[in-house]
Amino acid sequence: MGRKQQKKVDSWKEKKWYSIVAPEFLNRAVVGQTIASDPALLPDRIIETTVGEISGEMSKNNIKMRFRIIAVNGDVAETAFLGHHLTNDYLRSIVKRQTSKVDAILTVRTADGYIVTIKPTCFTVKRARTSQIKAIRSMMTRIVVRRAVKTNFEDLVQEIVTGKLSSMVYKQTKNIYPLRRVEIRKTEVVKTPAQRRVPKVVEDEAPTAEEPVAPVAEQVEAAEVSETAETVEEVAEPVEEVAETVEEVAEPVEEVAEPVEEVAETVEAEEEK
Repeated sequence: MGRKQQKKVDSWKEKKWYSIVAPEFLNRAVVGQTIASDPALLPDRIIETTVGEISGEMSKNNIKMRFRIIAVNGDVAETAFLGHHLTNDYLRSIVKRQTSKVDAILTVRTADGYIVTIKPTCFTVKRARTSQIKAIRSMMTRIVVRRAVKTNFEDLVQEIVTGKLSSMVYKQTKNIYPLRRVEIRKTEVVKTPAQRRVPKVVEDEAPTAEEPVAPVAEQVEAAEVSETAETVEEVAEPVEEVAETVEEVAEPVEEVAEPVEEVAETVEAEEEK
């Protein structure tokens, strides 16, 4: 007798499609779809999409955003924002020879308690000096930190994605040295407020929840102290040059003064005779 053939069960028929929506501050735009046999399998899935796909602006396809599914309501999967980054091909296209790239990695606390790592970068028109690069980095740090401490998380993300924060840095920093472009190349949510779910961050550069975050005032004060120190060094160099010139002039004067004293002593001796 022949063996009975077991019918293969098609697992795809048991699965269901779920729509993935962005958080409320991004207008709950649909960022994609996923499939699962059980809604309990959806949380902690990571979704990556571009701003162009969410907003419909094709010029924003160089900005990628990352989300994590945190809950499922019916056939809709709710997400939390994890961060954003610029695509590598876009970053390569704006790097030019004989120019300087100024980077900074800042961990800030927003007004509503989110801890976020922000990585701004500036591109100069030509190659800048070391002192100018330090001044640009200090100014960039001060602007980003001060803006983050006064803004809540949702508004800060909007300003970063739309380019408003980059524009603020450009306008206030271009007086130090001509800039070609300013971008926020990457952001990462390190920790959310205690009453909300903490998204996981798998990055070597981002601090963990146990690592202390420096107070914003200390970050701003450090930037101002660094900038002041550079100004003092620039002022001190001309002063040292003037001092050296004075010493060089003083040496010949002393040499001339010695023969004059000898002649005066001779004249006094002859008058006494």
